[in-house]
Amino acid sequence: MGKAQAENDDIWKALADRTRRDMLDELAERALTTGELVARFDHLCRTNVMKHLDVLVAARLVIVRRQGRTRWNYLNPAPIQAVCQRWIHRHVQHMAGALARLKEHVEERHAHSPNRSNSSATSN
Repeated sequence: MGKAQAENDDIWKALADRTRRDMLDELAERALTTGELVARFDHLCRTNVMKHLDVLVAARLVIVRRQGRTRWNYLNPAPIQAVCQRWIHRHVQHMAGALARLKEHVEERHAHSPNRSNSSATSN
């Protein structure tokens, strides 16, 4: 497995957990200290918050900066954007193309339908 694939796997693993997604949502608002995150996730002990943060840091979704004894956690949206461009966008683009072709097909069949003019006359 290549490095890029392993990094993608780390991102998907990190995003698979609801608590980590909630942490990312909190960090999307603004950078938070680890203590602030612990306070916001008061149903978890500090150790569990740190374990979740470690997964997010390993996936490069969170960047940590230290200021003295304070640890600041920042959202890094770049890996999510890269996954979207590499994987999700490709599938959505294919699906959108297929839907556009289906729409054209249905409209073309409807335009050439022999009952088209009769159906509008009988509905009045």
